Amino acid sequence: MGHLLVIESWVGSMSRLLPAALHQGGHEFTFVTRDPHHYLRGLPADEGPHPLLSARAVVTADTNDLDALVPDLAALHQTLRFDGVLSSCDYYLPAVARAARALGLPGPAPEAVEAACRKDLTRRALAAAGVPGPRYALCADTTGARTAARGLGYPLVVKPVDLCAGMLVRAVRDARELERACRDLAAFPVNARGQHRHPAILLEELLTGPEVSVETVTAGGTTHVVGVTDKSVGGAPAFVETGHMFPAGIERAAAGRAAATARRAVEALGLDQVVCHTELKLTPDGPRVVEVNPRPAGNRITELVRHVTGVDLAAACVDVALGRAPDLAPRPTGVRSAAIAFLLPGADGVLAAIDGADTVRDRPEVLELALTAPGRAVTPATSNNAYLGHVMTADPHGPGARAAAERLLAGLTPRYTTAVPA
Repeated sequence: MGHLLVIESWVGSMSRLLPAALHQGGHEFTFVTRDPHHYLRGLPADEGPHPLLSARAVVTADTNDLDALVPDLAALHQTLRFDGVLSSCDYYLPAVARAARALGLPGPAPEAVEAACRKDLTRRALAAAGVPGPRYALCADTTGARTAARGLGYPLVVKPVDLCAGMLVRAVRDARELERACRDLAAFPVNARGQHRHPAILLEELLTGPEVSVETVTAGGTTHVVGVTDKSVGGAPAFVETGHMFPAGIERAAAGRAAATARRAVEALGLDQVVCHTELKLTPDGPRVVEVNPRPAGNRITELVRHVTGVDLAAACVDVALGRAPDLAPRPTGVRSAAIAFLLPGADGVLAAIDGADTVRDRPEVLELALTAPGRAVTPATSNNAYLGHVMTADPHGPGARAAAERLLAGLTPRYTTAVPA
């Protein structure tokens, strides 16, 4: 079977799902990271050894310096002989594409991945191809943002061009809120992986309507739609994902329009040999693309898809990295809908306990219950990085999984102790 080069990963669920898919497929992998300890910090003792430790080898290299990294990987390839390259972390997807090209391995075009991973470049490519999205402006600084905002008109969304998980994405209603959002962006010049951020500010019109994501797999130049997931969002003026359901609880025609628009977006960016998670708003004027992520969905959406269809998107990610045709044939699972609801902190403090867990855990509709251990310092959520846990549910009869997940989540009550020092 295959030997894959894995360049970094997220620390969350995909850091477990991707190694599991590799091993279930009979593959092995070598893991390259700038900091192996990053993946071991805070690992719950009851979850056993971290799956990244099952790698054939763990190699330390400066994954943030592409000019040095690619020659190092080429030298490593001469010894270990890789069959594919992949990552689950957005910040290293361009490195994966560049490494695949340099090593002569399957993979998407680096230019396409870089465009998908930079929200401003995505906007430019989609607009040139006529794929519908919000009106937008790219601004160099706060002064430029003030001028652009007058032309676009409020309310607006302020975004960094190169962060993930909804970090520092804000809705603004006036010039005062705009300036505050721009200051917050300027105060965050380096991302969580030590990479210097692009300082540009992206302004977009605030789209209205339900939000969905389309899960696709592109292989051999053909984009296959696996399905459409719906999404709930809270935390205004931030945009925090509070839950998902697969398949989306929308009309079939609306799901078809969303899928067609997502396929056009993937093709407009020139993406191939890639699993994509494309987010859209279903506005009164039709679907509008929010962003295109050239990797499997996070927030355990891949697990919702698997529970309903039997399709394993993590395994598909491995297959396309190896240049193989993925198995995307749905199969009966006994589940008609699956949903996840996230528990968010609602106060400043230190988590003392989450009450109600035993009652929720014993419910027959529960697929997963994962909760943060006491002792974590928290503040009210402003991004998807703040979750205190989740409930995942299944409905074998119809689209009732979301209602079940939300009802059970309401039975979980966080308690806090000492306030976090200012």
